[in-house]
Amino acid sequence: MFERFATEARRTVTLAGGEAQRLGHRHLGTEHLLLGLLAQPQDPAARLLGRFGLDLDAGRLAVARALGGPDPERDGAALATIGIDLAAVREAVESTFGPGALDAPPAGGRSRWSGPRFTDRAKRVMALSLRAAADGRVRRIETGHLLLGLIREGGGTAVRLLRERGVDLADLEREAEAMSADGRAEAS
Repeated sequence: MFERFATEARRTVTLAGGEAQRLGHRHLGTEHLLLGLLAQPQDPAARLLGRFGLDLDAGRLAVARALGGPDPERDGAALATIGIDLAAVREAVESTFGPGALDAPPAGGRSRWSGPRFTDRAKRVMALSLRAAADGRVRRIETGHLLLGLIREGGGTAVRLLRERGVDLADLEREAEAMSADGRAEAS
């Protein structure tokens, strides 16, 4: 299926895998696909999400709070209660060992593919993305189709986070459809 993905859509999936690893998650779920979209701020899907008040930093924090993972704000507050300044520790470690030295290592135990395994819901997003592209009579799956797949899957963590942020999913879906149709017109 990935041979039908446009470059930006492939990059979204790659970035989603990186986000999952950064959070220490052994799965790649809808929430990571959402972060993969947000990680490309110049992409039309990310700009659309931005118009709905979403950005990568807020997305990462929401995912970490929902599923666990690095939460610098929480970690720093917890350490401060026992007299440890996390920012000072990070600065000292990174000055000696380099940037990101305290970041979580990728989870081990991988098969041939080095990234986290797709959840059933993430697989469904992929299938729905393919269907959205087919319904639009285009051969390539673009990031807008991935966004439509996320919305239409309807039950994953990504949708839950969007709802918690007050996003009207019907409005977002209409705008994503229009964006995908505009992209189709530009490609003609």
